[in-house]
Amino acid sequence: MKLVPLGDRVVLKQPEAEETTKSGIILTASAQEKPQEAEVVAVGPGGIIDGKEVTMQVKEGQKVIYSKYAGTEVKLDGNEYIVVRQNDILAVVE
Repeated sequence: MKLVPLGDRVVLKQPEAEETTKSGIILTASAQEKPQEAEVVAVGPGGIIDGKEVTMQVKEGQKVIYSKYAGTEVKLDGNEYIVVRQNDILAVVE
């Protein structure tokens, strides 16, 4: 299956959470902080959203930083994705 976002939505895939700290301490699953960096998997078409013209500024394959509490988590074929609006994306990592 494939996720195809609508409007100004973007599908993101997070890398796995760090299991150890930089100093080598192993973290339990509850102590692991989810990264706010993710890879863009799919981008919606944009268009007129709420009466305003929206041009999509991100592309598939880019790494982005998004708002901490943004989006909806979705599981599909054993993979976890986050669907966010484009305005929840704060920056592109180059």
